[in-house]
Amino acid sequence: MAWQRNLILSIPWLRQFSILIKQIFRSLFPGLAYRHLHTQLVGTPYYMSPELCQGVKYNFKSDIWAVGCVIFELLTLKRTFDATNPLNLCVKIVQGIRAMEVDSSQYSLELIQMVHECLDQDPEQRPTADELLDRPLLRKGRREMEEKVTLLNAPTKRPRSSTVTEAPIAVVTSRTSEVYVWGGGKSTPQKLDVIKSGCSARQVCAGNTHFAVVTVEKELYTWVNMQGGTKLHGQLGHGDKASYRQPKHVEKLQGKAIRQVSCGEDFTVCVTDEGQLYAFGSDYYGCMGVDKAAGPEVLEPMQLDFFLNNPVEQVSCGDNHVVVLTRNKEVYSWGCGEYGRLGLDSEEDYYTPQKVDVPKALIIVAVQCGCDGTFLLTQSGKVLACGLNEANKLGLNQCMSGIINHEAYHEVPYTTSFTLAKQLSFYKIRTIAPGKTHTAAIDERGRLLTFGCNKCGQLGVGNYKKRLGINLLGGPLGGKQVIRVSCGDEFTIAATDDNHIFAWGNGGNGRLAMTPAERTHGSDICTSWPRPIFGSLHHVPDLSCRGWHTILIVEKVLNSKTIRSNSSGLSIGTVVQSSSPGGGGGGGGGGGEEEDSQQESETPDPSGGFRGTMEADRGMEGLVSPTEAMGISSGASSSCPGWLRKELENAEFIPMPDSPSPLSAVFSESEKDTLPYEELQGLKVASEAPSEHKPPEGAWPPRLNPAGACPGKGTPSSPPSCACSTLRVEVERLQGLVLDCLAEQQKLQQENFQIFTQLQKLNKKLEGGQQMGMHSKGTQTAKEEMEMDPKPDLDSDSWCLLGTDSCRPSL
Repeated sequence: MAWQRNLILSIPWLRQFSILIKQIFRSLFPGLAYRHLHTQLVGTPYYMSPELCQGVKYNFKSDIWAVGCVIFELLTLKRTFDATNPLNLCVKIVQGIRAMEVDSSQYSLELIQMVHECLDQDPEQRPTADELLDRPLLRKGRREMEEKVTLLNAPTKRPRSSTVTEAPIAVVTSRTSEVYVWGGGKSTPQKLDVIKSGCSARQVCAGNTHFAVVTVEKELYTWVNMQGGTKLHGQLGHGDKASYRQPKHVEKLQGKAIRQVSCGEDFTVCVTDEGQLYAFGSDYYGCMGVDKAAGPEVLEPMQLDFFLNNPVEQVSCGDNHVVVLTRNKEVYSWGCGEYGRLGLDSEEDYYTPQKVDVPKALIIVAVQCGCDGTFLLTQSGKVLACGLNEANKLGLNQCMSGIINHEAYHEVPYTTSFTLAKQLSFYKIRTIAPGKTHTAAIDERGRLLTFGCNKCGQLGVGNYKKRLGINLLGGPLGGKQVIRVSCGDEFTIAATDDNHIFAWGNGGNGRLAMTPAERTHGSDICTSWPRPIFGSLHHVPDLSCRGWHTILIVEKVLNSKTIRSNSSGLSIGTVVQSSSPGGGGGGGGGGGEEEDSQQESETPDPSGGFRGTMEADRGMEGLVSPTEAMGISSGASSSCPGWLRKELENAEFIPMPDSPSPLSAVFSESEKDTLPYEELQGLKVASEAPSEHKPPEGAWPPRLNPAGACPGKGTPSSPPSCACSTLRVEVERLQGLVLDCLAEQQKLQQENFQIFTQLQKLNKKLEGGQQMGMHSKGTQTAKEEMEMDPKPDLDSDSWCLLGTDSCRPSL
């Protein structure tokens, strides 16, 4: 119960802090009444008390209500009050209609009673923080917890560090979220800017005939894809069969908080925040799940009553079947049962949801449907699959070794029940994306795996040969972490954590979003290596491919402001600001705060897309302050940068010893002692004095002048004997050694030149007698090289034209 004590112990401290804030507020704004702080509508809606919802005055008892909501949520793993919109939420809070009750078989009655008292509708009946802490349930260990809190809140004196380790106080970033689509004959990505102004996409899904988008406002938009010419069956959900070419809001779902959507061949299924399922479109295979009671076509969203008491967590649609995962981790499937894609141990069609038998030891966390197969992903990273396993696209084929080194490849044509993909058991899979002829998966380390058909290079392995097992992709993706992947009809799109997007496979009909320059061999080009598209610096929150089409969400950073503290005299913000016109030096002012703003610059793409966006290309001059640049270029009067000067001025002064020390002591003590700034200036002056013994030009970098004056000579504060005399002797000795080395080097160069001249003379004598022999030998060597197998050019082999035999090996 330590977390409960910590939660309740924080309430009195928060009250004292709020009183201080109120006093500051009243001193700044004396004209405002104190009661305004008790009637403003503040707080998170899910934890607001009834008095806050009703707009009446409130006090600290609202904090007790919030504590009760938090404890209730920790005990039930669900919100205390939940609704689809703020108005319904306030109604449920005022009426006390909770989402569920605490299980008395799991928790003590004393704990449940304490939660109910905190959630009392009458504020006067709620206990105070001290009364809660005095309960026997929390009294034990209270003193120990208070001591820990006091120790954590005690002021601690931090030692002064010579380097700056302060982190930025806050970073304010503004982003833009955009949706792009391509494919179906359109190779240039098309930006969708017709969604309601201010809306941003949260999730996208592509179907063979239409697209669907869920916005952050939890509204659903649908429209037909760019291919056109396909008869619709109501899969857009607008109440008709019209072909809407632009995203249109599904008004029949107004007021429903849509959380996820999935598209089939000619139907659509979506899930709300409350776990309710809605479906619309063709019911030819029974994908509506109502036993064909609504007719062959459903033009408007229809709720499935089957899941009224069993909320749905996730839904996935194949071409003609549906699979859902409930919040109780149960799996249901219905629709077309050909090849056993429903996992019900049969090939029959089912028109209502059927529960799938899954081993109790496995906890299913995700379901994914392919065109004619289904995948189940477990919590431990295992993969179960059923349906058509053509070209091993389900990963069920196995290579078995015999007793006497005999290997046999066991092929599974299809399976009607969920079977463990043993070849994937070596990896902990976190994401799986089935396509029409192949499948891609991401493991817990961000590595990308592919398996299935490789006729058009869609596996991304650099060739078009048949692949039997699982392929771990390297090459362009080597060392990168893949965060999103989706497979379409013979092509793959993936996004990495370093904001790059890659595409490979069949490039026909604009599937790979190639520019005209990349389509040198025509529109029907294939590539077997992952190749970057869209330029760089684009984060991809969601991605979906189906058929020839792709839809994705991209985010770009528009503006990033970092607030830093200048109390240390050195900050990154100061350096960046100094590079701007009119900016100050690298010193940094007093204890204020600064804001750094970095805005991206975009390079327009000739193809009309957004290829070539640059966010951080501001030039290298911002890395050096003007003071440093002046010292480097012209050697001005002071070679000490401004930030170093301020650090030296604030540094502690440690005096030098009065008695002269030997040379060894000088070098050992120089690492411990810190010279004051005045002596450093003296050393700098000595280094700029003219040298008496000048070495040859370009022979050695500039050195200290041995005849230079001592830094403190002639000043009352200088010590009796300066250590520079000892250093001067050592520098003279080193200069002599350098001159000797240079003379020796010149002598060796002359000898080498003489030897080289003699070798040239010998070569000229041998050249005449062996010319014919060398010619015949070179001809024979060239023939032998032509007979040898050339080194495969992976880049040239990764391109081919559709229809040629070189990239169409038999499967």
